[in-house]
Amino acid sequence: MERELGLKTFGDLIGFYPFRYIDRSGITRIADIASTDAAVQIMARIVRVRLIGVGSNIIYDRVPDGTVPQGGSQAVKFNLVKRMSVIVQDASGEMELVWFKGVKYMFPKMATGGVYVFFGKPSVFGQRYNIVHPEVDIPPSGGASMGVGTLTGVYTSTDKLKSHGVTGKVMNRIMASALEQSLQFVPETLPDYILNEKGLVPKRFALRNIHFPKNQDSLSKAVRRLKFEELFLLQLALLKQKYVRSRSAVGIVMPKVGEAFNACYKSLPFDLTGAQKRVIKEIRADMMSGHQMNRLLQGDVGSGKTMVAVLSALIAVGNGCQACIMAPTEVLAQQHYANIQKYLAPTGVKSALLTGSTGTKDRRAIHEGLEDGSISIIIGTHALIEDNVLFQKLGLAIIDEQHRFGVEQRAKLWSKGAGGIAPHILVMTATPIPRTLAMTLYGDLDVSVIDELPPGRKPIQTLQIVESKRPELYKFMESQIRKGRQIFVVYPLIFENEKLDYKALEEGYDDIVERFPLPDYKVAIVHGQQTNEVKQFNMDAFAAGRANILVSTTVIEVGVDVPNASVMIIENVERFGLSQLHQLRGRVGRGAAESFCVLVKGTKVSKESQKRIDLMCRTENGFELAEEDMKLRGPGDMEGTQQSGLPVSLGIASLAKDGLLLQEARDYAEAILKDDPELKDEKNAPLVQELRRGKYNVAKNFSQIS
Repeated sequence: MERELGLKTFGDLIGFYPFRYIDRSGITRIADIASTDAAVQIMARIVRVRLIGVGSNIIYDRVPDGTVPQGGSQAVKFNLVKRMSVIVQDASGEMELVWFKGVKYMFPKMATGGVYVFFGKPSVFGQRYNIVHPEVDIPPSGGASMGVGTLTGVYTSTDKLKSHGVTGKVMNRIMASALEQSLQFVPETLPDYILNEKGLVPKRFALRNIHFPKNQDSLSKAVRRLKFEELFLLQLALLKQKYVRSRSAVGIVMPKVGEAFNACYKSLPFDLTGAQKRVIKEIRADMMSGHQMNRLLQGDVGSGKTMVAVLSALIAVGNGCQACIMAPTEVLAQQHYANIQKYLAPTGVKSALLTGSTGTKDRRAIHEGLEDGSISIIIGTHALIEDNVLFQKLGLAIIDEQHRFGVEQRAKLWSKGAGGIAPHILVMTATPIPRTLAMTLYGDLDVSVIDELPPGRKPIQTLQIVESKRPELYKFMESQIRKGRQIFVVYPLIFENEKLDYKALEEGYDDIVERFPLPDYKVAIVHGQQTNEVKQFNMDAFAAGRANILVSTTVIEVGVDVPNASVMIIENVERFGLSQLHQLRGRVGRGAAESFCVLVKGTKVSKESQKRIDLMCRTENGFELAEEDMKLRGPGDMEGTQQSGLPVSLGIASLAKDGLLLQEARDYAEAILKDDPELKDEKNAPLVQELRRGKYNVAKNFSQIS
């Protein structure tokens, strides 16, 4: 169980909760079984046991008043047995129970004439109901025995556990024994005043009734207690950490806005949105406060985060500091650099680009410029965190798509601050994060959201088509190119199927080149197996309008800004996650033209994939999509959260389903910390003890390091 489920101690075991419950409170008559949808429980007498070999050859046949073959059951060669068929009967009728596995173990227990309780999911064979591999119990005498006549928990298991005899029934027995031996040693983890104020049941009651509920009401109370405790302690840990840091983390005081900021702001050819202005005010207040800023900036694709980043960097420059902007890929770093150069033109502020492919001579000049302070803003990739990159006075570090960077990488950047003072931190993401996930993943950060798009952006029409409609799709592409538009065609690239995926990409490219030939059309291709130079050349050709169509893998998911590209075609759409689809769609709709996103489906699309495709066609709101994606896939599987991980692994609460309870737990944690910021009050001693335990000690697995 340690190897398969990570359960090492009694504490681990009793904290391993059922994921669903089976109601074993009733007995169904055989004649009343009318569906294969749900498991049933019958009480019946065994009237025949038959062992069947190859070709339905009967090896052994036993009836209550029949004879046993010569030699008895000892003579049975179980290696020749393919299945065991048991006919059972109650007052209403009879049915067959079948075992394909474990026959040698079950056979001696199946005494003809014996009455047992059988539990399992019916299936239909030969127009009759049967049950394959049912659970078998002796009928309760007097009261209900454990697992019969109660709500029975079903636990996550593995094939290996089942093959070693740890069935659901055995797991229930193990759990009952563990509770019997250890429940008396479980301390109450929440103070009495919290139990009273929140109407929560005691911890021991909750643990007993989560595993073996007396009834539905007891189960509901146990679930609420355990979920609240988990979410409350997590939020308390995050908020306490945030409080400690806001008191202790000294930040560079930046009281001025500065001339460069004003020069840039006044020369902008557009007005900032209300949301952008609000966010800049929030950032400015942090930078003036004397405490280190740790802020997450969330904004949907195209909401103008880069503009906010530039103006924030110019506030740092206006206060005699340097700023760095770190991006996850060279493509994105180059894109940022090109855009930022335009914004900086009226300011006279010097910037530079540092990536893995920066030449030795340029690299040396950049290192010198950063050390002597002549370069004020540096844009780059992981190259920025190399040990030989030193700053004269780094005051602000901006990290784009921050979930792609590990904790150690971020810590290296913090250590480059001036005079031992960590720089202000602004982390940005265009991957919309559901509110509940943001509260947990970034519970220690202040969060700003740019929740409006710049005026004039037209909605993107999203359509889904099947493979057979490809001729019509090519006609549509042709008409768009005639209007002077450009087109993205994106293929999936999944690591396990890399060879097959590259083959599909190349076949797709050949098909498009054949349909859109030179000299009338120009098709470029970009993928990960090309050198950076080839990739950049083809990307530049498309960005400059020299190519009408760019065929690519998801390398263009982030950072390619081509206002004239108005059509995004996504092949094998069922193989993409919602977050990735939303990012890809955000590559179009950046100019004034009407824009389209065409989702091309394969022949086999699962129900879940179809739900994602329908959602994409229904809404452009990234936050709505993220909420739905989390409901479909769970928080640990969402784009980005796999790498950074939740601060703790949740045992019973669900960020997808328990949003209201999470908010209640966070508000309550905030109220407690307001009264007792350091939890020094004697009544909060149990909370301090819990926060020190491994699970809630979030400082060691924190989304930011101060």
